[in-house]
Amino acid sequence: MSRKLNNHHNKKFSLGFTLVELIVGVAVFTVIVVAVYNAYTSIFNVVSVSRAKIDAIDLVNEQLEIVRNMPYASVGISGGIPSGTLTHIQSLNRGAETFSVMTTVRNVDDPFDGTLGGTPNDTAPADFKTVEIEISCATCKNFNPMIVTTRVAPKSLENSSSNGALFVKVFDANGVVLPDAAVHIENNLISPHIVVDDVTNSAGMLQIVDVPPGGNAYEITVTKSGYSTDKTYQAVQNNPHPTKPHATVLRGQVTQVSFAIDRLATFSFSSLSDTCANVGTIDFTLLSSKNVGLNPVVPKYNQNKVTNGSGLLTLSGMEWDTYTITNIDTAYDFIGLNPLSPVTLAPNSTQAVSLIVAPKNPKTLLVTVKDGVTGLPLSGVSVDLTKAGYDSIKITGQGFLGQTDWSGGGGQATSTDKTKYFSSDGNMETASPVGDVTLKKVFGDYVSSGSLISSSFDTGAQSNFQGIDWTPTDEPVGSTVRLQIATNNDGATWNFTGPDGTAGTYYTNANKNISSTNNGNRFLRYKLFLDTTSTITAPNISNISFTYTLSCTPPGQVSFSALASGSYTMHLSKTGYANQDVPVTISGDWQSTSVTMQTN
Repeated sequence: MSRKLNNHHNKKFSLGFTLVELIVGVAVFTVIVVAVYNAYTSIFNVVSVSRAKIDAIDLVNEQLEIVRNMPYASVGISGGIPSGTLTHIQSLNRGAETFSVMTTVRNVDDPFDGTLGGTPNDTAPADFKTVEIEISCATCKNFNPMIVTTRVAPKSLENSSSNGALFVKVFDANGVVLPDAAVHIENNLISPHIVVDDVTNSAGMLQIVDVPPGGNAYEITVTKSGYSTDKTYQAVQNNPHPTKPHATVLRGQVTQVSFAIDRLATFSFSSLSDTCANVGTIDFTLLSSKNVGLNPVVPKYNQNKVTNGSGLLTLSGMEWDTYTITNIDTAYDFIGLNPLSPVTLAPNSTQAVSLIVAPKNPKTLLVTVKDGVTGLPLSGVSVDLTKAGYDSIKITGQGFLGQTDWSGGGGQATSTDKTKYFSSDGNMETASPVGDVTLKKVFGDYVSSGSLISSSFDTGAQSNFQGIDWTPTDEPVGSTVRLQIATNNDGATWNFTGPDGTAGTYYTNANKNISSTNNGNRFLRYKLFLDTTSTITAPNISNISFTYTLSCTPPGQVSFSALASGSYTMHLSKTGYANQDVPVTISGDWQSTSVTMQTN
């Protein structure tokens, strides 16, 4: 009985061990098979790559033999320069692959016997030819293009040529020569037509020798991947005098045409209100300073554009240039541009442009002030626009809010009614006369002091506050005018402080610069304090205003709206600069003017 049990146990043990062996064996076998397969695949790929290279070498040799066995006069491109019987680009099958064969032939003016137009002048500049054969294969794995160049010379000395030469020079925006720029040349005035596609050399030059003469016959286009395009133009009805007409080649002379291209750039436009809120679907014109024609002027770029519903527009693939932006929107006026127009777009850059707009208010004037030396926008310039019955002062580069009337009374939290305020201590007279605030009289005598808190002003976004001002600035003997301001982002927390950011100081005529502790806030209130030591005289205020800047505040610009037609005078002043008085005539619904200021 014991022996039977042992046999049974050994049989189970033997069976289990065989199953484990089987699993391990399968795993080892799989590893070996995968390794063999990978080795086989690698060998196959190596063989395939080698086979493709061998086929390409055979193809190069075949094409070279064709060239070597051709008559010298036939070594050229059909429809090209020099003209011949070779095909510029062809697809040829070898083995299992299809190869692209590009053949380029060029005449060479060897300086050994002079050059065309040089000293000495070589009247037979086509001394020999170079033939370049490039083999590429788009479907071949790990195949690098193969390029072979050879020279082909005539059996005898060349004769004087009745042709000329065409040299194409290519620069970038900085005047640096640009190699490997693609040059496309066509002459459709002769038969067969001439078509040449080549690239500039390391000196940014493509030299084509022994070119058939022709007046305005050669159409040239120059570009490069990721770069702008420059070309010649045909004289047509809407461009009768192109700045760069099709090239003319004369017998025995060199014609050189220069082109400038550079990397493409991007414009990023945003149309905003003066409180930096997005304003959608704003139409404008974008006009380049580069022209393709003169008399009449034909701009290279002149298009109408429109921002989307969110006030955004991105224009990619733009050529580097200086562009003028003009308002054509029927519902909104431009009240500022940042940066100023014209806007310079550098190569390979993204230029953000803010279009600051406001609903059309007939007779709007946009004023731009620039520094006379740098030409840059000049902020902080006081611009006072006046005529009979009208006087308005604004400061360039700064937002402007304020109050000129308090006759509406107190109780208003937010400054929606410009004649009202929030509260006073009961000692302020706000309606006698209308437009002024002063101390009250009790039995004919002025009270000694009083205070008033304004409604809250909303700049529309987080702002940097600049200064606070009031008029008149003269104070009767024995009287004082003081102010404090409070700012926040919640419209509810009002802690009034002075120029050092504490509650113990006040803004006075001697210090009107708002403390930087208020920067980054959106809402503002002022608190006005009037004091007098006299019972018969008291200070009065007719205007209180403050300035601020936003991310959308255009530098060096102000705008005036709701103007009447007629003649105005602009008085411009800024510390360190000579004051200017500029006459302005308002006639259209929207117009702009630019003023340059010189330092003292």
